[in-house]
Amino acid sequence: MNVAVLKTLVAIVDRGSFAAAAHEVGCTPSAVSLQVKQLEAWFGQLLFDRSARTAKPTPFALEAATVARDVAGRLDGLRTRPAARVSGRVRLGAIATVQTGDLPQALRLTRDRHPDLRVEVSLADSDELIAAVKAGRIDAAVLVRPASGGSTRLVWHDLARQPFVMLLPPGVPPSSPRELLRAGLIRYDTALTGGRIAAQYVRRVFPEARLVMEVRSIDAIVAMVGAGLGVSIVPQPRKALLEAHGVRALALGRGGPTRQIALVRRRADAGNRNIDAVFRALAEAWTA
Repeated sequence: MNVAVLKTLVAIVDRGSFAAAAHEVGCTPSAVSLQVKQLEAWFGQLLFDRSARTAKPTPFALEAATVARDVAGRLDGLRTRPAARVSGRVRLGAIATVQTGDLPQALRLTRDRHPDLRVEVSLADSDELIAAVKAGRIDAAVLVRPASGGSTRLVWHDLARQPFVMLLPPGVPPSSPRELLRAGLIRYDTALTGGRIAAQYVRRVFPEARLVMEVRSIDAIVAMVGAGLGVSIVPQPRKALLEAHGVRALALGRGGPTRQIALVRRRADAGNRNIDAVFRALAEAWTA
Protein backbone atom coordinates (compact mmCIF):
# COMPACT_ATOMS: atom_id res chain seq x y z
CA MET A 1 0.00 0.00 0.00
CA ASN A 2 1.38 3.40 -1.05
CA VAL A 3 2.01 5.75 1.88
CA ALA A 4 0.60 8.65 -0.16
CA VAL A 5 -2.75 6.85 -0.36
CA LEU A 6 -2.79 6.47 3.43
CA LYS A 7 -2.14 10.21 3.77
CA THR A 8 -5.07 10.88 1.44
CA LEU A 9 -7.36 8.83 3.68
CA VAL A 10 -6.24 10.84 6.71
CA ALA A 11 -6.76 14.12 4.84
CA ILE A 12 -10.35 13.21 3.87
CA VAL A 13 -11.23 12.32 7.46
CA ASP A 14 -9.58 15.48 8.81
CA ARG A 15 -10.90 17.90 6.15
CA GLY A 16 -14.37 16.44 5.65
CA SER A 17 -14.52 16.33 1.85
CA PHE A 18 -12.70 14.94 -1.17
CA ALA A 19 -12.16 18.46 -2.55
CA ALA A 20 -10.59 19.76 0.66
CA ALA A 21 -8.42 16.66 0.92
CA ALA A 22 -7.29 17.13 -2.68
CA HIS A 23 -6.13 20.65 -1.81
CA GLU A 24 -4.35 19.31 1.28
CA VAL A 25 -2.38 16.57 -0.49
CA GLY A 26 -1.89 18.49 -3.73
CA CYS A 27 -3.90 16.60 -6.34
CA THR A 28 -7.29 16.75 -8.05
CA PRO A 29 -10.58 15.59 -6.47
CA SER A 30 -10.84 12.91 -9.16
CA ALA A 31 -7.43 11.55 -8.15
CA VAL A 32 -8.58 11.45 -4.51
CA SER A 33 -11.73 9.59 -5.55
CA LEU A 34 -9.62 7.04 -7.42
CA GLN A 35 -7.38 6.51 -4.39
CA VAL A 36 -10.42 5.96 -2.18
CA LYS A 37 -11.72 3.32 -4.61
CA GLN A 38 -8.32 1.62 -4.46
CA LEU A 39 -8.45 1.63 -0.66
CA GLU A 40 -12.00 0.27 -0.62
CA ALA A 41 -11.00 -2.51 -2.98
CA TRP A 42 -7.98 -3.30 -0.81
CA PHE A 43 -9.98 -3.35 2.44
CA GLY A 44 -13.00 -5.00 0.84
CA GLN A 45 -15.54 -2.52 2.19
CA LEU A 46 -16.83 1.03 1.76
CA LEU A 47 -15.02 3.79 3.62
CA PHE A 48 -17.28 6.80 3.00
CA ASP A 49 -20.98 7.54 2.67
CA ARG A 50 -21.20 9.36 -0.66
CA SER A 51 -24.90 10.26 -0.36
CA ALA A 52 -24.15 13.32 1.79
CA ARG A 53 -22.61 16.63 0.67
CA THR A 54 -19.58 15.90 2.81
CA ALA A 55 -17.50 12.73 2.86
CA LYS A 56 -18.95 10.98 5.91
CA PRO A 57 -16.50 8.27 7.03
CA THR A 58 -17.72 4.88 8.16
CA PRO A 59 -16.63 3.62 11.60
CA PHE A 60 -14.12 1.39 9.83
CA ALA A 61 -12.73 4.40 7.92
CA LEU A 62 -12.18 6.25 11.19
CA GLU A 63 -10.33 3.26 12.60
CA ALA A 64 -8.26 2.88 9.42
CA ALA A 65 -7.42 6.61 9.40
CA THR A 66 -6.13 6.39 12.97
CA VAL A 67 -3.80 3.55 12.00
CA ALA A 68 -2.80 5.29 8.74
CA ARG A 69 -1.95 8.53 10.58
CA ASP A 70 0.33 6.64 12.96
CA VAL A 71 2.02 4.60 10.23
CA ALA A 72 2.58 7.58 7.92
CA GLY A 73 3.92 9.66 10.80
CA ARG A 74 6.36 6.97 11.88
CA LEU A 75 7.62 6.44 8.34
CA ASP A 76 8.06 10.18 7.79
CA GLY A 77 9.98 10.32 11.05
CA LEU A 78 12.38 7.64 9.84
CA ARG A 79 12.93 9.47 6.56
CA THR A 80 13.59 12.85 8.15
CA ARG A 81 15.99 11.78 10.88
CA PRO A 82 19.08 13.99 11.06
CA ALA A 83 21.19 10.91 10.39
CA ALA A 84 19.50 10.40 7.00
CA ARG A 85 22.01 11.66 4.44
CA VAL A 86 20.78 14.12 1.85
CA SER A 87 23.09 14.73 -1.08
CA GLY A 88 23.02 15.46 -4.80
CA ARG A 89 21.17 18.34 -6.42
CA VAL A 90 17.74 19.91 -6.71
CA ARG A 91 16.84 22.05 -9.73
CA LEU A 92 14.55 24.67 -8.23
CA GLY A 93 12.65 27.28 -10.21
CA ALA A 94 11.31 30.44 -8.60
CA ILE A 95 9.43 33.58 -9.58
CA ALA A 96 11.24 36.91 -9.20
CA THR A 97 9.42 38.14 -6.08
CA VAL A 98 10.25 34.91 -4.26
CA GLN A 99 13.93 35.17 -5.15
CA THR A 100 14.15 38.56 -3.44
CA GLY A 101 11.87 37.51 -0.57
CA ASP A 102 12.12 34.43 1.64
CA LEU A 103 14.00 32.16 -0.77
CA PRO A 104 17.52 33.29 0.28
CA GLN A 105 16.75 32.38 3.90
CA ALA A 106 15.44 28.96 2.82
CA LEU A 107 18.55 28.31 0.73
CA ARG A 108 20.79 29.20 3.65
CA LEU A 109 18.88 26.80 5.92
CA THR A 110 19.21 24.07 3.30
CA ARG A 111 22.95 24.64 2.92
CA ASP A 112 23.56 24.66 6.68
CA ARG A 113 21.62 21.43 7.24
CA HIS A 114 22.63 19.56 4.10
CA PRO A 115 26.05 20.73 2.89
CA ASP A 116 26.18 17.92 0.33
CA LEU A 117 22.95 19.04 -1.34
CA ARG A 118 23.33 21.52 -4.19
CA VAL A 119 20.31 23.66 -5.07
CA GLU A 120 20.39 25.15 -8.57
CA VAL A 121 17.97 28.09 -8.83
CA SER A 122 16.46 29.36 -12.08
CA LEU A 123 14.16 32.34 -12.69
CA ALA A 124 10.94 32.24 -14.71
CA ASP A 125 7.25 33.13 -14.57
CA SER A 126 4.72 30.84 -12.88
CA ASP A 127 3.27 29.44 -16.12
CA GLU A 128 6.75 28.71 -17.48
CA LEU A 129 7.80 27.04 -14.24
CA ILE A 130 4.76 24.75 -14.18
CA ALA A 131 5.57 23.65 -17.74
CA ALA A 132 9.22 23.09 -16.78
CA VAL A 133 8.27 20.89 -13.81
CA LYS A 134 5.89 18.84 -15.96
CA ALA A 135 8.57 18.38 -18.63
CA GLY A 136 11.22 17.37 -16.09
CA ARG A 137 13.52 20.31 -16.85
CA ILE A 138 13.44 21.26 -13.16
CA ASP A 139 12.58 19.23 -10.06
CA ALA A 140 10.35 21.73 -8.25
CA ALA A 141 9.32 25.37 -8.32
CA VAL A 142 8.13 28.10 -5.97
CA LEU A 143 5.43 30.13 -7.70
CA VAL A 144 1.90 31.45 -7.68
CA ARG A 145 -0.52 28.54 -7.46
CA PRO A 146 -3.25 28.79 -10.13
CA ALA A 147 -6.80 29.07 -8.84
CA SER A 148 -7.88 26.12 -10.98
CA GLY A 149 -6.46 23.67 -13.45
CA GLY A 150 -3.11 22.05 -12.89
CA SER A 151 -2.39 18.40 -13.49
CA THR A 152 -2.81 15.10 -11.70
CA ARG A 153 0.91 14.62 -12.32
CA LEU A 154 1.74 17.50 -9.96
CA VAL A 155 1.68 17.85 -6.17
CA TRP A 156 1.27 21.25 -4.49
CA HIS A 157 2.53 22.38 -1.08
CA ASP A 158 1.16 25.76 0.02
CA LEU A 159 3.67 28.11 1.66
CA ALA A 160 2.00 31.50 2.17
CA ARG A 161 -1.01 33.55 1.11
CA GLN A 162 0.00 37.09 0.14
CA PRO A 163 -2.45 40.02 0.07
CA PHE A 164 -2.42 42.65 -2.67
CA VAL A 165 -2.03 46.29 -1.61
CA MET A 166 -2.28 49.74 -3.19
CA LEU A 167 1.06 51.55 -3.38
CA LEU A 168 0.92 55.30 -2.73
CA PRO A 169 3.65 57.88 -3.53
CA PRO A 170 5.42 59.67 -0.66
CA GLY A 171 3.28 62.30 1.04
CA VAL A 172 0.03 61.26 -0.64
CA PRO A 173 -2.88 60.70 1.80
CA PRO A 174 -4.81 57.43 1.41
CA SER A 175 -8.20 59.16 1.59
CA SER A 176 -9.24 58.96 -2.08
CA PRO A 177 -7.96 55.86 -3.91
CA ARG A 178 -10.36 56.41 -6.81
CA GLU A 179 -8.94 59.86 -7.45
CA LEU A 180 -5.43 58.44 -7.23
CA LEU A 181 -6.19 55.71 -9.77
CA ARG A 182 -7.75 58.22 -12.13
CA ALA A 183 -4.54 60.23 -11.83
CA GLY A 184 -2.49 57.29 -13.06
CA LEU A 185 -2.18 53.51 -12.64
CA ILE A 186 1.15 51.74 -12.94
CA ARG A 187 -0.09 48.28 -13.86
CA TYR A 188 1.66 45.09 -12.78
CA ASP A 189 2.44 43.16 -15.98
CA THR A 190 -0.64 41.15 -16.98
CA ALA A 191 1.55 38.51 -18.60
CA LEU A 192 2.26 37.40 -15.02
CA THR A 193 -0.19 35.51 -12.82
CA GLY A 194 -0.03 38.20 -10.14
CA GLY A 195 -0.53 40.91 -12.73
CA ARG A 196 -3.69 39.25 -14.02
CA ILE A 197 -5.05 38.97 -10.47
CA ALA A 198 -4.41 42.69 -9.89
CA ALA A 199 -5.94 43.66 -13.25
CA GLN A 200 -9.13 41.71 -12.53
CA TYR A 201 -9.51 43.54 -9.23
CA VAL A 202 -8.96 46.95 -10.84
CA ARG A 203 -11.54 46.23 -13.56
CA ARG A 204 -14.06 45.17 -10.94
CA VAL A 205 -13.54 47.89 -8.33
CA PHE A 206 -11.88 50.80 -10.16
CA PRO A 207 -13.00 50.58 -13.82
CA GLU A 208 -12.23 54.28 -14.30
CA ALA A 209 -8.51 53.80 -13.53
CA ARG A 210 -6.25 55.50 -16.10
CA LEU A 211 -3.30 53.39 -17.22
CA VAL A 212 0.01 55.24 -17.53
CA MET A 213 2.41 52.30 -17.87
CA GLU A 214 2.79 48.55 -17.39
CA VAL A 215 5.85 47.25 -15.51
CA ARG A 216 7.03 43.67 -15.01
CA SER A 217 9.10 44.00 -11.81
CA ILE A 218 7.56 44.80 -8.42
CA ASP A 219 10.85 46.39 -7.35
CA ALA A 220 10.64 48.68 -10.40
CA ILE A 221 6.98 49.48 -9.70
CA VAL A 222 7.85 50.55 -6.15
CA ALA A 223 10.57 52.81 -7.55
CA MET A 224 8.13 54.32 -10.08
CA VAL A 225 5.53 54.97 -7.38
CA GLY A 226 8.23 56.42 -5.15
CA ALA A 227 9.08 58.87 -7.94
CA GLY A 228 5.46 60.05 -7.98
CA LEU A 229 4.61 58.59 -11.40
CA GLY A 230 1.39 56.94 -10.26
CA VAL A 231 -0.13 54.37 -7.93
CA SER A 232 -0.21 50.60 -8.29
CA ILE A 233 -1.85 47.44 -7.00
CA VAL A 234 0.61 44.60 -6.40
CA PRO A 235 1.30 41.74 -3.98
CA GLN A 236 2.62 43.08 -0.65
CA PRO A 237 6.25 44.16 -1.27
CA ARG A 238 9.06 43.80 1.25
CA LYS A 239 9.02 46.37 4.05
CA ALA A 240 12.64 47.38 3.40
CA LEU A 241 11.85 48.04 -0.28
CA LEU A 242 8.90 50.28 0.58
CA GLU A 243 10.92 52.22 3.14
CA ALA A 244 13.79 52.74 0.71
CA HIS A 245 11.47 54.61 -1.68
CA GLY A 246 9.16 56.21 0.88
CA VAL A 247 6.18 54.31 -0.53
CA ARG A 248 3.12 53.52 1.55
CA ALA A 249 1.18 50.26 1.16
CA LEU A 250 -2.57 50.65 1.67
CA ALA A 251 -4.52 47.51 2.59
CA LEU A 252 -7.38 46.78 0.19
CA GLY A 253 -9.59 45.45 2.95
CA ARG A 254 -12.30 42.85 2.71
CA GLY A 255 -12.64 41.50 -0.80
CA GLY A 256 -9.11 42.46 -1.77
CA PRO A 257 -7.26 39.89 -3.89
CA THR A 258 -4.61 37.51 -2.61
CA ARG A 259 -2.24 35.04 -4.20
CA GLN A 260 -1.10 31.64 -2.95
CA ILE A 261 2.64 30.98 -3.01
CA ALA A 262 3.34 27.26 -3.24
CA LEU A 263 5.95 24.65 -4.05
CA VAL A 264 5.03 22.37 -6.95
CA ARG A 265 6.68 19.06 -7.80
CA ARG A 266 5.93 15.98 -9.87
CA ARG A 267 3.83 13.28 -8.24
CA ALA A 268 6.39 10.77 -9.48
CA ASP A 269 8.93 12.46 -7.16
CA ALA A 270 6.79 12.05 -4.04
CA GLY A 271 9.10 10.94 -1.25
CA ASN A 272 12.24 12.35 -2.87
CA ARG A 273 14.40 13.24 0.16
CA ASN A 274 16.25 16.03 -1.62
CA ILE A 275 13.08 17.87 -2.60
CA ASP A 276 11.60 17.21 0.84
CA ALA A 277 14.65 18.83 2.45
CA VAL A 278 14.23 21.96 0.34
CA PHE A 279 10.50 22.10 1.06
CA ARG A 280 11.06 21.89 4.82
CA ALA A 281 13.50 24.81 4.64
CA LEU A 282 11.05 26.81 2.51
CA ALA A 283 8.19 26.17 4.93
CA GLU A 284 10.34 27.25 7.86
CA ALA A 285 11.53 30.41 6.10
CA TRP A 286 7.97 31.44 5.23
CA THR A 287 6.74 31.01 8.80
CA ALA A 288 9.74 32.72 10.46
